[in-house]
Amino acid sequence: MSPTFPPQLETETATGAGSDAASSTSSPRTASLPSLPESHRSIPISHTASWIRKVLAFAGPGYLVAVGYMDPGNWATDIGGGSKFGYTLLSVILISNLMAMFLQALSAKLGIATGRDLAQACREHYSHRTSIALWIVCEIAIAACDLAEVLGSAVALKLLFGLPLLIGVIITGLDVLIVLALQGRGFRIIEAFVVTLIATIAGCFAYEIFFSHPIWREAAVGLIPRAEILRNREMLYIAIGILGATVMPHNLYLHSSIVQTRAFGASIRDRREAMRYAIFDSTVALGFALFINAAILILGAAAFHTRGLHDVAEIADAYKLLSPVLGVSLASTLFACALLASGQNSTLTGTLAGQIVMEGFLQIRLKPWLRRLITRSIAIIPAVIVIGIAGEGKVTSLLILSQVVLSFQLPFAVIPLIQFTGDRTKMGEFANSRFTVVIAWIVAAAILFFNAELLWLIFRGQ
Repeated sequence: MSPTFPPQLETETATGAGSDAASSTSSPRTASLPSLPESHRSIPISHTASWIRKVLAFAGPGYLVAVGYMDPGNWATDIGGGSKFGYTLLSVILISNLMAMFLQALSAKLGIATGRDLAQACREHYSHRTSIALWIVCEIAIAACDLAEVLGSAVALKLLFGLPLLIGVIITGLDVLIVLALQGRGFRIIEAFVVTLIATIAGCFAYEIFFSHPIWREAAVGLIPRAEILRNREMLYIAIGILGATVMPHNLYLHSSIVQTRAFGASIRDRREAMRYAIFDSTVALGFALFINAAILILGAAAFHTRGLHDVAEIADAYKLLSPVLGVSLASTLFACALLASGQNSTLTGTLAGQIVMEGFLQIRLKPWLRRLITRSIAIIPAVIVIGIAGEGKVTSLLILSQVVLSFQLPFAVIPLIQFTGDRTKMGEFANSRFTVVIAWIVAAAILFFNAELLWLIFRGQ
């Protein structure tokens, strides 16, 4: 029998999930302190409140998670896919988002049922060597995501204010001050800030879509998967980039921790209710992410592909062409504003995810500014090197590559998550049903298949 998770603070009780197993089998590791201790169980939940008040009380973590599904890395893959292949890759966006909704639901379930985030669960379950390996892989994923945020924000600053890209990259390193200021004012302030930026992004793209006049019938057909995606290496490369940009590995660690900012009860009934509201929150939030991702690709298809502009893969080129193509002066400016909002939003969640992963795997608690400095340095240094050597024209290629890297990291987060949430010694009666387990492994197999298919095509030189 696999080791159980030891009791953690007040989140485990005699009636809680896995309590019997925890009392009968000792874990080889000591219990962990909660990640993000300054925010842990800091938002009260009234047991007597109406359902709508509970929906509002639990609303927030899902939107922080959704930020990762609309970060600047998505822009490069979606614009490139839309301009080159029209609406064909909409099916990949739809499938990716459905997979994301499912996996984030499992992540929230793990955090609420066990009182652990995914990083803590890995540390307590696996050997020290395996845990370190998983931590390194996760840090690579966070660095790839942070690289996309840095480049996206720098591109937006260049488009809006004419700053050299290299200067913009360096300026983005100062956004640690924004994160620190918000963290000091409470978790609800962070959530409100994130939701405001998401609404800004959505509003900008609603405006763009209105004036681009998409062919909605072709867009609907694009939601149907095609075998051609698997046979065409270039199309598959962008498809895997979309998958990596949509299903973010570090978001699984993030979500399992931030659902614990709510002070729900420890009884089985309270936890079941908390899972229901948390999953509703993340599903609705990821619905907004689906709209924004689809809108970016539809914009690329409607504004460029249908007009014969099939090679608009660079974000800067899209910015320059939007206003002339659509005949609307604000189109390019709003596009850049949405990109800047996307980059700043991702900064917040990248910081939180980095802190959770380091604390969970290594039990090292650095000061937030130091953790952010380390994370930003890992992202900024390769960006500066690439821009300095290859020039600004390689930025979008680097963005797409960062998303492919994220896709290859996914199995190392998804497989442990499926394993833990299906284990009754850890989850008690909250363990996944057989049907859920089957669906979960199908999702994991699909991710592995896509990655293996791309490697095979690259190896064959197609």
